[in-house]
Amino acid sequence: MLHWGSDLGPLGEAGLAGLAAHTALPPSPGNPDDPNHPGNWNIPPAVGLLAEHGAGWQGYPGLLGHRPGGTDWSPLLTVDSAELTVPADAPDPVELNDRAGATVTVHPAPAGAPRALRVVASDRVAALGLTIDLELTDSGLLRTRATVRNDHDEQPYTLDGLGLTLPVPTEATELFDLTGRWTHERSPQRQPFNVGSWVRETRRGRPGHDAPLLLALGTRDFGFRHGEIWALHLAWSGNHRLWADRLPTGQAVFGGGELPMPGEITLIPGADYTSPWLYASHSDHGFDGLSARFHDQLRARPHHPTKPRPVVLNTWEAVYFDHDLTKLKELADRGAEVGVERYVLDDGWFLGRRHDGAGLGDWYVDETVWPDGLHPLVDHVRGLGMEFGLWVEPEMINPNSRLAEAHPEWILATGGRLPGELRGQQVLDLTHPEAYAYVHERLDALLTEYDISYLKWDHNRELGDAGHSPDGAAAVRGQTLAVYRLLDQLRAAHPGLEIESCSGGGARVDLGILEHTDRVWGSDCIDALERQQINRWTMALLPPELVGSHVGSPRSHTTGRTHDLSFRAGTALFGHFGIEWDITRATDEERAELAGWVAQYKRLRGLLHGGRMVRADHQDPALWVHGVVARDQAEAVFALVAVGAPETSPHARVRLPGLDPDASYRLDVLPPGTESPGLWRGRPRWLTEEGAGGLRGSVLERVGLQIPAVHPEQAVLFHLTRE
Repeated sequence: MLHWGSDLGPLGEAGLAGLAAHTALPPSPGNPDDPNHPGNWNIPPAVGLLAEHGAGWQGYPGLLGHRPGGTDWSPLLTVDSAELTVPADAPDPVELNDRAGATVTVHPAPAGAPRALRVVASDRVAALGLTIDLELTDSGLLRTRATVRNDHDEQPYTLDGLGLTLPVPTEATELFDLTGRWTHERSPQRQPFNVGSWVRETRRGRPGHDAPLLLALGTRDFGFRHGEIWALHLAWSGNHRLWADRLPTGQAVFGGGELPMPGEITLIPGADYTSPWLYASHSDHGFDGLSARFHDQLRARPHHPTKPRPVVLNTWEAVYFDHDLTKLKELADRGAEVGVERYVLDDGWFLGRRHDGAGLGDWYVDETVWPDGLHPLVDHVRGLGMEFGLWVEPEMINPNSRLAEAHPEWILATGGRLPGELRGQQVLDLTHPEAYAYVHERLDALLTEYDISYLKWDHNRELGDAGHSPDGAAAVRGQTLAVYRLLDQLRAAHPGLEIESCSGGGARVDLGILEHTDRVWGSDCIDALERQQINRWTMALLPPELVGSHVGSPRSHTTGRTHDLSFRAGTALFGHFGIEWDITRATDEERAELAGWVAQYKRLRGLLHGGRMVRADHQDPALWVHGVVARDQAEAVFALVAVGAPETSPHARVRLPGLDPDASYRLDVLPPGTESPGLWRGRPRWLTEEGAGGLRGSVLERVGLQIPAVHPEQAVLFHLTRE
């Protein structure tokens, strides 16, 4: 691959051959001779989409595997053919440079279809076939995947890894990704991209609370609105590997793929394996440009949610396991009064589930708590005009359950012993046909009996020692594919059903699971201060409508912090808005203000969930600035969030990016919450009771606004409309 990144425009008469000649590396001692050009000594090997050890590449190889006895471990593939699919409405012509002597064909595609390239290669000595697919979407995302096939007549091939790489230029000197833990997901980390290999692996059976989410390489000090960035995301919900290599030659690549457990992928003769899609995004305008491509791609999916994202009330932090029908009905009543549109009954409704150490797997309504089933609550909720949702955790099983007692062989284990328990849980083996059929039947029966429009699908423990009975062979890949299949079957059988991917909070956030679900739960922590960071970096990949973000109680369940309602609700507003609070105990004043926030969300959700997300690079690390600007730039909403004490008082001027530079805007501070005690020190001169008008977009973005100091852990929200 000669280039991917900013549009180069016409290449001139020299074309691709000229680009290749101008970017070719000169000889460098210690490198192999060029096999295609005798006499060219010490030429650094060009790395392809599949980095090959056999071609002299000294970085991380793309294809790892072997046959019995350790043979065929270093394949060298030759391109046999290539097929290029180009839409009829493509704005520029296609140039082909076939230097491999392979057969190349070009096919027309329907208007709007992505440009696609398929390359077919083989190693006849190792008896392996390879197909690589690349697509360039309308949003500007590049995605690629590979299929390897065992062409041997007799011997199996053990695949230890298949990952694709993309080149990055020498200007990419910084490496960025994310880490974290439970209730503190999506914590950014940045480091120099030096010579050597950098690898992030997850062996948790899911991406994990510490998942990198995005692996980004960029120019020095790149930010939200400046710098050039190249980034990868692997659309896979199981074990995975991301890596970056910089060689002493100056060559730099990064790549990713599934991380198979030992022996997990063995290809019998004629069998093949296809890797997950590896998504790549480029921006020469910082993270905002990068995120815009992912957001546009997700919003263009046929199954992307199209109806307004309903206001959710979830019962977990209101009642926990104390399921009392009278209390739950009262909670529904208060929810309807403030404008809730979807009511979700969380954990504690099924057989034996009075605490978190029992009952998982016994997916029957507990008659000792619900003698008439869930019908009285479902009917009450539906009668109030709200949808009804239900919490489930189908992939897990408690040893203290009837199911575990009846079928211990349905528990994932390596053979001869059970894994150590986590939260009193083990993992149900969905690769076992009978276990899969049981879970499918139970969930299908619940969705058939009750008017359930939403499932909160949890996944609280990692897949440690995840082996399939009876031999204990590794089963993470099979488990992941079984979950995808189960989700698809339930959605197909129950049209209109929406499913949330919750995994102990935000431990399964990826584009793989979102092909089968409708939103993610960003974190089990809804402390507004923590959620500012969690939401900020989750939405680097996902648009706001796919990230559940709720208003918690005044005192946070997970951190013990207390925050004003204006800060809690102003944080939740920039997501799929919901409530996680016992509002039966809230004061009349609190419920009235909450109703105002719900109404504000309903007025703004078309903008929030369809506009362009923007974030400013403010010089004071204590003040974060983010917003959403309408596609036509006629409207915008911004939040100024004080995550700590300001370095200066008042703050440095605040720039509002993404507006039409030639338009004038009217600016209003958004109620409710504008009169919250201690919101800020004084009022700015430019703001009157009627708002502020005549503010040009160019001035707002390049000069900015002078505002008073916002007190720590407070947020001020602005609404701008074009005059």
